[in-house]
Amino acid sequence: MSNRRRFVAATVALMLVAGAGAIGYATFLVLPEVQATGGPGAAFTLTDDRGEPITEKALSGHPSLVYFGYTHCPDVCPTTLYDMAGWFKTLGPQADGLKAYFFTVDPERDTPEIMHSYTGNFTDRITGITGDPTEMQKAIKGWRIYAKKVPSPDGGYTMDHTASVLLIDAGGNLRGTIAYQENNDVALQKIRNLLRQD
Repeated sequence: MSNRRRFVAATVALMLVAGAGAIGYATFLVLPEVQATGGPGAAFTLTDDRGEPITEKALSGHPSLVYFGYTHCPDVCPTTLYDMAGWFKTLGPQADGLKAYFFTVDPERDTPEIMHSYTGNFTDRITGITGDPTEMQKAIKGWRIYAKKVPSPDGGYTMDHTASVLLIDAGGNLRGTIAYQENNDVALQKIRNLLRQD
C-alpha cells in the first residue's frame, strides 16, 4: 500500500472513531428518554401557575405540549420554553387548540407565583404546574420522566431531568417527543402531525 493510501485509510479510520464517540456522547446527553408512544400518565392533583387545582384531565380534550423542568435551570429549560414560544408564534391560528404545560421537577422551590412569572417571560400560552412533591412524583413517574436532585458545591442543588417535549394527543396519550434543540422544521412538522390527529 502506498504512503498516500495509508494516509487516507488512517484518516478515514480516525473519522469513524471520532464519529462513534460523538454519537455516544450525543446519546448520553439525551438519555434517559421517555417511550415514543403510550397511554396516559398516572392520575395527579397539582396546582397551576394561577393557584388553581389541576389534574391529569387537563391533558385530555385537546393536543398538548408537555415539558418537565424547573425555574432554576441554567440553560436547557429556558432554551426549550423559548423554542415552544417560537412554535406557537410560527404556527399561528393552526395552534389555537394546542395547549402547553411546564411541569416543575423542583416543586420545593417552584411556587405557583414563581412558575407564572417564569413562563410569562416566554409566552402566555404555557401553563406552569407545581404542587405537593408527592403528587408531582406521580406525574413524573407516570410519564416515565427522569428527574434527580444533584447537590452543588455551594450547598444548593440542581436537577438532572429528561429534556424532551412530550407530544400528547386529545386522548391524553403520548404520541411522540421533540428532542432538546431538535431541528426547528422537524419540530414544527411533528406538532402539525399531532394537530392533524385530533
